Amino acid sequence: MPAAATPKVVFITGGSDGLGRAGSILLAETGYRVVAAGRSPKKLAEMEALASQKKLPLSTAELDVCSDESVKEAVQGVIGQYGAIDVLINNAGVGYMAAVEEITMADFKQQFETNLFGVLRVTQAVLPSMRERRSGRILMISSVAGLVSPPTYGAYSSSKHALEGLSNALRLELHPFGIRVVLIEPGYIVTNFQQTAKDLAQPYAERAATSPYQRIYEGAWKGANKGRSGSKTTAEDCARVMLEAIETPNPRVRYGVTPLATLVRWGKRLASDRVLDQFLRRYYGVGSPD
Repeated sequence: MPAAATPKVVFITGGSDGLGRAGSILLAETGYRVVAAGRSPKKLAEMEALASQKKLPLSTAELDVCSDESVKEAVQGVIGQYGAIDVLINNAGVGYMAAVEEITMADFKQQFETNLFGVLRVTQAVLPSMRERRSGRILMISSVAGLVSPPTYGAYSSSKHALEGLSNALRLELHPFGIRVVLIEPGYIVTNFQQTAKDLAQPYAERAATSPYQRIYEGAWKGANKGRSGSKTTAEDCARVMLEAIETPNPRVRYGVTPLATLVRWGKRLASDRVLDQFLRRYYGVGSPD
């Protein structure tokens, strides 16, 4: 009787919450050896307890994607323990929502430190092993905001547009080594991400009543509420897209997750920027000049 194949190892950042948590659980249930990485000891402990309870091939690793040393230690630890990382899912991210004129330079830099430079740190740490084995798959969790830039999303969308550009270059550079790079572009999916973004935006919300962008903030909040109340897509739906992108022999370059993401992706192809701007102004209640 032939020996069972060794399970592929998946390393997922932001793997103990939201989309990452759902992805970690589904992939482990499917038979992958999953390492869910994150910063919160409490959430990591909860993941460990769940894995023990359900007897899942899932472990955790403490990881701060903003720290060179933390990334190096976590990646080397996983490779040392399991011999390889077959699939990297760059999922960790945050969102700062504020008008471009008003957002602090510190917050804008932190947005990129997490969503772009954090991805770069982890990817650079994982790639040598993948390249030497001439095998691997990298999933970049982007966003519909990586295609369009709604009002108050200047920092977040900029980081996701940059992530898309990084992924496009990597896809070409890594093709000769048998490594596939795939973009996952969710739309609005209700997770703890929204509460975290709300907390980060609180200083700007407190000043919104006296801001020249008051109408913009109000429209952005209404748009976010519409997205939250109208969203039928779950984190588990996104996890199934991750699974498809991993298991498909020839994955697509990008996968939209929600109907909104699909609509925007086709809109980018078929409509002019002027038409897309009109759609976004209506959706977010941004009116004409006074």
